[in-house]
Amino acid sequence: KELLLSGSAYPHLTLLSVNAIHFCNAGSSIVQELGFALAMGAEYLNRLTDLGLDAAFVAPKMRFNFGIGGNYFMELAKLRAARMLWANLVKAYLPAGEVSDEVTRLYIHCETSTWNKTIYDSYVNMLRTQTEAMSAVLGGADSLTVLPFDSTFETPTAFAERIARNQQSLLKEEVHLDKVADPAAGSYYIESLTASIAAEAWKLFLNVQEKGGFLAAFRAGFVQSQVSDMAAKRSNAIASRRENVLGVNQFPNFHEVIESDLSEALFQTMDDTAEGAEVETLKRFRGAQALESLRYATDRFAAVNGRPKVMMLPIGNLAMRKARAQFSCNFFAAAGYEVIDHNGFETVEEGLERLLADKPSLIVLCSSDEEYAQFGPEFFRGLAGKAIPVIAGAPACMDDLKAAGIEHFIHVRTNLLQTLAAFNKLLGIA
Repeated sequence: KELLLSGSAYPHLTLLSVNAIHFCNAGSSIVQELGFALAMGAEYLNRLTDLGLDAAFVAPKMRFNFGIGGNYFMELAKLRAARMLWANLVKAYLPAGEVSDEVTRLYIHCETSTWNKTIYDSYVNMLRTQTEAMSAVLGGADSLTVLPFDSTFETPTAFAERIARNQQSLLKEEVHLDKVADPAAGSYYIESLTASIAAEAWKLFLNVQEKGGFLAAFRAGFVQSQVSDMAAKRSNAIASRRENVLGVNQFPNFHEVIESDLSEALFQTMDDTAEGAEVETLKRFRGAQALESLRYATDRFAAVNGRPKVMMLPIGNLAMRKARAQFSCNFFAAAGYEVIDHNGFETVEEGLERLLADKPSLIVLCSSDEEYAQFGPEFFRGLAGKAIPVIAGAPACMDDLKAAGIEHFIHVRTNLLQTLAAFNKLLGIA
């Protein structure tokens, strides 16, 4: 109360921050970030009006800090929904004569999220932050922080900081996004998204209010459990490649190797809960860190023991063998293995003779489902334990192939993280 009163001479100074970005960086959904942000804002209004301050004085002193993730249109709509919902919320605290645009206006600061940023193929982070910045500006952010592309894993370099500054300048000086107040207005798609997000976020807000408000819900662990459940779903989606992280679970750079020593903290969940704290805090982590931890373990292993080789044995149907070889190369490159593709072989015997000479750790048979019944057993017998056999696909004859001795199959429904962790264990990679 005293802090707000001390700043009363500065009408445009925001002294209270609603830091919804913590939800974003802990893996929350867009609806959760907005719903919990509104609940935090309402908590401020409730407590300060109970102390005798006027809501018309308190509301303009608040600033909402949102994270901006990679879902371009959803993030844009989130900010538009936030403005609408906050205006309606503030009106409920005011007599009709005190309602004005100045009082109900929401001041928004945005910062690019850390949830979807990567250590491997880190230059892709520049593309991520650029689209995120564009979402923020088009959504109506009043101010914006673009994090340097390397801020996830090191003190940002001068180059990275310069790029981050230029990204903002580009949107203003070259794209002229500052010339229109609400460029998304009137778009059926974005208006529909805005209404949908607003409706779901309001439901969550009311749920929190029924639990006694934000602080009561947080003390009861409701907020943390909701965010952690969503983060687990999103992490599983990345592990099973239903949510793509370019350069990590899709299209990794085959030749990238990290030779420097990285802190283990980069691959761990950040728990800021103080000893003896009253409640657990939100847990911050990156969606890609589990897969990157696997790949970094491979890089450390390779520095001493050499990099595991995974070779493709394409045979049979041309279209299927090429598609499955490409799929398999991307699959195993996500763990940092050296992947080697071939155009194809006339026979399994010819392929094995050629491939085994290079002493691979794994060989992946790439063919069509119909041809696996013939090639699979021949492939397993020819290997004779000299490399780990893998089948690319989930053919109808899978049970017969398992009975023949083949244990490993990779396909679009395979959990990438669990499967690669199992192969790392087989290969003795910690």
